[in-house]
Amino acid sequence: MNPIHAHKDKLSPNGLIACPTCDALHKETDVPIGMAAKCVRCGHTLLRPRKSAMTQILMLAATAFVLMCAGIFFPFLELQAGGRITRSSVFDAVLAFSDGVMLPVAILLGALIIVVPLVRFMALIYVFAPMSLGHYPARYAPQAFRLAERLSPWSMAEIFIVGVGVALIKVTGLATVLIGPAFWAFCGLVVVTVLKDTFMCKLTVWKTLENRRLS
Repeated sequence: MNPIHAHKDKLSPNGLIACPTCDALHKETDVPIGMAAKCVRCGHTLLRPRKSAMTQILMLAATAFVLMCAGIFFPFLELQAGGRITRSSVFDAVLAFSDGVMLPVAILLGALIIVVPLVRFMALIYVFAPMSLGHYPARYAPQAFRLAERLSPWSMAEIFIVGVGVALIKVTGLATVLIGPAFWAFCGLVVVTVLKDTFMCKLTVWKTLENRRLS
């Protein structure tokens, strides 16, 4: 099937799609649901419409938002050493760096682990909620989707859970470690985020946004 055109963040007005991998240009064409349009040069998937994709992405984004909120405030780890028990949440970990010269570290940690992921999930919910119900896109849906895409590389919740996993291997020899509900919330967040990214075809989203705004 002949691929389609799009700029790297939206469809261009001249009916061409640039492959985000190799920049090859393709003429835009309609792609049936369940089919895929791939780059003729490198094979990168340009468009892959899926049935009920908007609703699925909305549900996954909402689930990720709830898991993120739970992961922030629920107990993350419990350490038992020398007869002392210490419980900590992700929010507590951020506050631990909030004194003196470590304040910039706390701000950066809070932004990358808490603020950026929450803003990204809220932006996706804002974009997909009206369209999943068959309505026109929200007024600032294109800007919100562009913001969500630009924040994606800075959303470090998944990196955080990997780092915690590595740290746990070293700490278990020094103290008894009990995993709290927030840890499992973050694990679930990683899985949900991967599923969301799998279901979401960016060019299809831009195409839908433009078509519904013009209809």
